[in-house]
Amino acid sequence: MKNTFAVGLVALAIGMGGNASAAELKLLISNGMKEAVHDLAPQFERASGHKLSIRYGTAAFLQRDMEASENFDVTVVPAPSIAAVAKAGKLDISTRSDIAHSRIGIAVRKGAPKPDISTVEAFKRTMLNAKAIAYATVGTSGVHFIAVCERLGIANEVKAKSKTLPGGVLAEFVVKGEAELAIQQISELLPVEGVELVGPFPAELQLVTTYVAATGGTSRESAAGKAFIQFLKTPVAGAVLKAKGLDPG
Repeated sequence: MKNTFAVGLVALAIGMGGNASAAELKLLISNGMKEAVHDLAPQFERASGHKLSIRYGTAAFLQRDMEASENFDVTVVPAPSIAAVAKAGKLDISTRSDIAHSRIGIAVRKGAPKPDISTVEAFKRTMLNAKAIAYATVGTSGVHFIAVCERLGIANEVKAKSKTLPGGVLAEFVVKGEAELAIQQISELLPVEGVELVGPFPAELQLVTTYVAATGGTSRESAAGKAFIQFLKTPVAGAVLKAKGLDPG
């Protein structure tokens, strides 16, 4: 009953009640939004009658593919990627809409002591004391993390004990005992079984990522794509975003 009521609210909020001309939308979604969109997609499909084909990935790789003319109907990626894809003429920029804000955090293995990261000095000390640190070399969080380490003068020490991937689930290194700390968007850390969130970076070192949605410039399903973006702005979607460690836009 509760789920039916939620779907009814979504349909009302986005002006739908069973769409006679159902569309199939191809979505390109940044990993930072993955868990939220994964939960929200079935609600949108039930409320709208449209079907979603979703590809999740690291923002830099999605940006590259969109710039190289991969067909898509809707994307949700960080603002800098949206700007780059728009500059390449691959978006309907009139549909641009801020969806959520995300912060970078640190996770440890479940049950392990949580180190102090409450201040810049404490953060620096924790990075130096850790035996191994996992981060993404291409993902927004990892690029920012290394920039922070360079600012703090500890980049060489951190790189020497790093466990990295271009993107993906970096907390798996912590689950396997191969790293003590995982650095990533909080929305990407929270879903990982076997780890616990220590907290966000100190405010002075934090990077707030804004996830932005837009429809593809050559999409043949622009009306349905706009409906999906509108759906992401509903209170129902906002509650899911918050539960996944994101701040609604």
